Amino acid sequence: MSVKIRKSLVASALVGAFAFASSNVMADPLNDVQKAGQQIQADAKKSQEKIDNLYGQTQELVAEYRATIDETELLKVYNDHVARLVADQNAGIESFDRQIAEVDKTKQNVVPLMYRMIDTLEQFIKADIPFELDVRTARVEKLRELMSNSKVTTSEKYRQVLEAYTIETNYGSVISAAQGSLDIGGKNINVDFARLGRVAYVAQSFDLKHAWVWNNKSKQWEELGEEYLKPIKGMVRIARNQAAPDLVQLPVFAAE
Repeated sequence: MSVKIRKSLVASALVGAFAFASSNVMADPLNDVQKAGQQIQADAKKSQEKIDNLYGQTQELVAEYRATIDETELLKVYNDHVARLVADQNAGIESFDRQIAEVDKTKQNVVPLMYRMIDTLEQFIKADIPFELDVRTARVEKLRELMSNSKVTTSEKYRQVLEAYTIETNYGSVISAAQGSLDIGGKNINVDFARLGRVAYVAQSFDLKHAWVWNNKSKQWEELGEEYLKPIKGMVRIARNQAAPDLVQLPVFAAE
């Protein structure tokens, strides 16, 4: 081989090596660019994910904030409502306190009044015509015992005192009859008693031959004439529902 040919081959080899070297030199920057692009895309993806997470968290915070605002408004309305209730309850408590104070004061006035009412009732019974004295005086004694009973409320005591007065009042509007005995001139006589309210209180012997009327002024029984025997007999029958109501002639003392 000639020297000229060897030089040509050497030159070709150098050119090939140079080209190969140039190819490797150009390939490295391209790879770097590709890797940088991929890294940028990865970083962008991560950034977008962070942005998405932050946005989601922001939306959740906004929702919580709105819910808190709504709850705060509701609580404010409720607190205002409770405040009005408390104010009304306080006003009611103050009213109750005043009423309790008035009740205590009323009790102080009512208790002496009840004692006076019982005394007055007893005096009235003693001054009244003497019918059912045992029952009426026992009622007064029961009231006196009631006043000393700590287990009975003041209101119940007052109610029973008023009830006793009501019973006494009703005695003045009824006609009644009962059996008993009278001591006339030292002699005990069995009689029928008849009472027309507090207008007339009479008695008639069982044999229907004698009749008496109670004189509340003289506090004694006074014998009646024969003209009253039949009317009083009729009055007794009417009081016992043995005869229909009718007009009867009765001795009546004028009111004073």
